[in-house]
Amino acid sequence: MGRFWSIMFLLVPILGVGVFVCAFMDETWPFVNMWFPEDISDHGYIIDNLFNTIMYLTGLIFIVTGLMLFWFMWKYDATKNSEPVKFTHGSHTLEVVWSIIPAATLLFIAIYQMNAWADAKIIRPTEMGPNGQEVVKPPLVEVVGRQFEWRIRYAGEDRIIGTQDDVFTVNELHLPVGEEAVIAIKSDDVLHSFFLPNARVKQDLVPGMKQFVWFRPMKTGQFDLVCAELCGWGHYKMKGRLTVQSRSDFDAWMKASAASQSLASFTPSDEDE
Repeated sequence: MGRFWSIMFLLVPILGVGVFVCAFMDETWPFVNMWFPEDISDHGYIIDNLFNTIMYLTGLIFIVTGLMLFWFMWKYDATKNSEPVKFTHGSHTLEVVWSIIPAATLLFIAIYQMNAWADAKIIRPTEMGPNGQEVVKPPLVEVVGRQFEWRIRYAGEDRIIGTQDDVFTVNELHLPVGEEAVIAIKSDDVLHSFFLPNARVKQDLVPGMKQFVWFRPMKTGQFDLVCAELCGWGHYKMKGRLTVQSRSDFDAWMKASAASQSLASFTPSDEDE
């Protein structure tokens, strides 16, 4: 019976690897569309490569560990093994080896991802200022997470968020294609997570903190905007839509939204009439 369970343990790495391969191929039922969604940003491949590198590394460890577990369970099954039990007080050499290998692996991952982290989280995009000097690019839009919606505010013609020409939407994020978009994000109440799966952008929102994310969308279309942090009973419905469009279409949409917003602001109420 002991060897039966060792075979069951052997199925763990076999089935595990099989599921990952089928999901990665993205063509085998029921694993269709189970892997990463389409990448639409110019830096998304860096995130994908980092993810795949870590997955291959941990996958190798998973396979080796599973095979070793099977082998020891099979070889030392009490019903089949007549050798007496042997006790050991440990091995300092072995302890040093299995401490150094994980430490070296983590150090490799830390160094390997430094550029990806800096490009996505530290080095803000820049542009030429009015004096011909390079300055930090201001945010095009501000996204505020709150239970359970995304409140979005676009900078108007003055390119400053917080002035009278701002444009407001809820759950509708529009960006021009081919341009580096800087987005200011914050939370109004609890922890949220701003997640654009197709752009490989994800950032936790902490109440009281304003943070920034940036990316360059390279394909037009409509894509998901979701919250990736459990933020309350309505977390499941906290989703919006990212629309990437040409600069001319974006400008036309901004103009139309500003006009309808101004019209709504000056429409008299029933009480005023």
